[in-house]
Amino acid sequence: MTLAAKGTCTMDIEHVAYQMEDPVAAAEWYARNLGLRIVHRGGTPAHGRFLADSSGHVMMEIYNNPKVRVPDYRAMDPLILHVALEAPDVRAARERLLAAGATAVGDVDVTADGSTIAVVRDPWGFPIQLVHRAQPMI
Repeated sequence: MTLAAKGTCTMDIEHVAYQMEDPVAAAEWYARNLGLRIVHRGGTPAHGRFLADSSGHVMMEIYNNPKVRVPDYRAMDPLILHVALEAPDVRAARERLLAAGATAVGDVDVTADGSTIAVVRDPWGFPIQLVHRAQPMI
């Protein structure tokens, strides 16, 4: 029996959020360099920015809520937390982001299944994984 048959609805991801030191500047960088669209701009105190991917179905929110500290993303291993973005040409995307102020985390890797993966940190230290799957997962 499916969840819907039991009277429960299915849910899709609306957004994932994380705390940043400068969400306004970061949102502009993400829009300019990652191809995300800023779809909502919040005001003080958090200056939250919602960014949508090209599918129009998934968003990320970046904000700075003064009630909590900004994590030290630079000290955090990307295996703990990262955002993964689909990139048809991982090597070219990595080089473009490095030229735009990102920093490299390791090299470009090809996994056992033939997927290409690289990790960079945005100018604020948040890890971004660039991935081209040999076989799409969904």
